[in-house]
Amino acid sequence: MAKKKKYISQKNDHKLMEIGRLIMKFMNQNQTKLYNYKQISDGIDHKNPRQREMVIQALHKLLANQRIKETEKGKFSINLNIEGTLTGTIDFNQSGNAYVTVENLKEDIFVHSKNVKDALQGDKVLIVTYNFKGKKLEGSVLEVLERKRSEFVGTFQLVPHKEFGFVVCDKKTINTDIFIPKGKINGAENGNKVVVKMTEWKAGDKNPEGEILQVLGNPGDHETEIHSILAEYGLPYEFPEEVERDADKIDRRITDEEAAKRWDMRDVLTFTIDPKDAKDFDDALSMRKLENGNWEVGVHIADVSHYVVPGTILDDEAYERATSVYLVDRVVPMLPEVLSNDVCSLRPNEDKYTFSAVFELNDKAEIQKEWFGRTVIHSDRRFTYEEAQERIETKEGDLQEEINVLDGLAKIMRGERIRNGAITFDRSEVRFNLDENNQPIGVYFKISKDSNHLIEEFMLLANKKVSEFVSLKNGRPNGNTFIYRIHDDPDPAKLEALRDFVSTFGYKIDLANTKKVAESLNTLLKDVKGKGEENMIETLAMRSMSKAVYSTEPIGHYGLGFDYYSHFTSPIRRYPDLLAHRLLQHYLDGGKSPDRNELEEKSKHCSARERLAADAERDSIKFMQVKFMEKHLGETFTGVISGVAEFGFWVQIPENGAEGLIKLRDLMDDSYTYDKTTHAVYGSRTGNRYQLGDELQIKVIKANLIAKQLDFKIVE
Repeated sequence: MAKKKKYISQKNDHKLMEIGRLIMKFMNQNQTKLYNYKQISDGIDHKNPRQREMVIQALHKLLANQRIKETEKGKFSINLNIEGTLTGTIDFNQSGNAYVTVENLKEDIFVHSKNVKDALQGDKVLIVTYNFKGKKLEGSVLEVLERKRSEFVGTFQLVPHKEFGFVVCDKKTINTDIFIPKGKINGAENGNKVVVKMTEWKAGDKNPEGEILQVLGNPGDHETEIHSILAEYGLPYEFPEEVERDADKIDRRITDEEAAKRWDMRDVLTFTIDPKDAKDFDDALSMRKLENGNWEVGVHIADVSHYVVPGTILDDEAYERATSVYLVDRVVPMLPEVLSNDVCSLRPNEDKYTFSAVFELNDKAEIQKEWFGRTVIHSDRRFTYEEAQERIETKEGDLQEEINVLDGLAKIMRGERIRNGAITFDRSEVRFNLDENNQPIGVYFKISKDSNHLIEEFMLLANKKVSEFVSLKNGRPNGNTFIYRIHDDPDPAKLEALRDFVSTFGYKIDLANTKKVAESLNTLLKDVKGKGEENMIETLAMRSMSKAVYSTEPIGHYGLGFDYYSHFTSPIRRYPDLLAHRLLQHYLDGGKSPDRNELEEKSKHCSARERLAADAERDSIKFMQVKFMEKHLGETFTGVISGVAEFGFWVQIPENGAEGLIKLRDLMDDSYTYDKTTHAVYGSRTGNRYQLGDELQIKVIKANLIAKQLDFKIVE
């Protein structure tokens, strides 16, 4: 009987905790508002007399714990003044410990794995902070205020001889398995890769409960793993039927009536230069020599805004996606194929509507005149980068003279940009040769040559000048709302750490001012070329930089050395470029500056989607590298240490870009300690050191396709 009473009491406590959680979530929606118990009961859908009684009890508990306060008799509000409580976003590491990022706090708050409660990666949480052993500030999660997500990817494990199971999530940052009860398995078999929706997490339960939404296939299969990556990041690989129908209805005709509203440039020599496997061509260059000896160069961008109109389901879908995603074996486009590969693609021998930036340049690449607006063009020729490069190197082939003139102008502009503070990170990108079944049969690196730089410089010119045209009047800011691509100055502390570290190799970084930093970083990157420490120093220099994002605040682009910069040149694959086109036309038509807040929200959304796409692309590359290295198990390679952490270090094989982990616990010759200031681990007895950038011989001992991870072993 006593046990039964204790069980009922525990159950009641759990119920009150759950109601307390609902109350806190509801009241956090408006932290300054006062609520009576009836409003709270209605707000959390606890409306019958028994439920309202439980709400009153939960309110008393929250009052006793100082989570809320009774501001007026019978009226409650969130207690924002609880000593030591903070609200932030939680970020887990592989060990299960986490850090909470709090706005306006320089340092993230450490949360031990035993204190994370029911928080999951990216959740908004309320934490209480305290000093651990009188020194380090730590925290414990009190409450999950807002879930980042409810759907996850994992492997379903059916409990033997039972009609329920668990989903073990792929990402190690999800620190729990999800319980799947009978009736919620939905056709999944033991060992299947699945998409699971977390439906509830009752107070006191070890695991949340969920329902399987989709069976992806068997772990390790190519299609299963690629679709797992897309599902993990919430990236839809198919368009809804109504969006496809909307796209199919688009009028593809180039009409005389519409052409008459535009600058007709169909008689001007125009061509595209793109990768050999490109399917969408969203930019083209035109050029002709003027009677005064100057060059008229047009940067022509597909006029997506003519076809994708605000308020349509086509535009809503494009905004939701915000970017095309480039995985190793496929593109997940922002726009349906009828637009991206046909209507808006600047294919050769076809008339197309474009949005253009046209410049008159002299032989010194100095701008004499500029014009922005809508045009109609006809592309005369499609070049691959290789074909354009051949004309630059050999001075032979069709249109070689025009391409070489553009190359000469681009080189002048690039030199000027670097003198003005642009930083020349020029790292190669890994690519795969795939067979007809999308199996990797080779690896190569995409290296930028003159033909790549040619296109890059004219795209940068258009992006910069469009941004200045909208934002300045007579050289002064005019306050117009626009969407900018911004890149903040590096964190001074990171730059100081980089300076101190490279000084041990005899290199110098001048931190006197922004220009000096850029100059010395360029010198550093040039000086380390071909040296043993090249990879390490390039990596650390990259890590010292801020991340570029979209914003309505024109703080400039540090990496490019531009005060004003926007993305304008890829509206087929980036929604911010489409926004920039619409805004530019709005101002050309004499429109007033629109609401900044609405555009800022769109900027944040586009930045977030871009980060998701980059993570998905990185995961697909890791998967393909692991798949490629499966054929090389047991083989020995020369590698370079590319990252160091408390639990081990990563080694990259330069010839194919594959990266594997060496765990410290597997190093049997000594006990190793991590030193973050030198990016190294040290043996306490032998004095052995493994440092970022060190070269060593490794053997491939394990290739885990599901975890997308390689394990290496040091070869003496």
